[in-house]
Amino acid sequence: MKYTEDHEWLRIEDNLVVVGITEHASEQLGDVVFVELPEVETQVAKGDEIVVIESVKAASDILAPLDGEIVEVNAALADSPALVNEDPLGEAWFFKMKVEDTSEMDAMMDEDGYKDFIA
Repeated sequence: MKYTEDHEWLRIEDNLVVVGITEHASEQLGDVVFVELPEVETQVAKGDEIVVIESVKAASDILAPLDGEIVEVNAALADSPALVNEDPLGEAWFFKMKVEDTSEMDAMMDEDGYKDFIA
């Protein structure tokens, strides 16, 4: 897994990049009540706002961590947004994207680097 300064995690699975938010981010948000996901086949550029999360505390945007195409979204989050709080590193992934060059992930933080970052 790799981590961004925006508190997202990324992992490669079946040649796709799976993206979600970290446990730290889900704790900071509080109880998540709504998640708006991007459309499948959307082309995104790194830094684009692509997911909206609403919690009892605030609304937050999730930014695209890489350039690519959204190929799958986690429809379970529409019915059960609380999954973001219950299992942020597992069942609560947001989307999967096809990325031409995953080497950008090499510059992202590993788990130890992320723990230092949030300390």
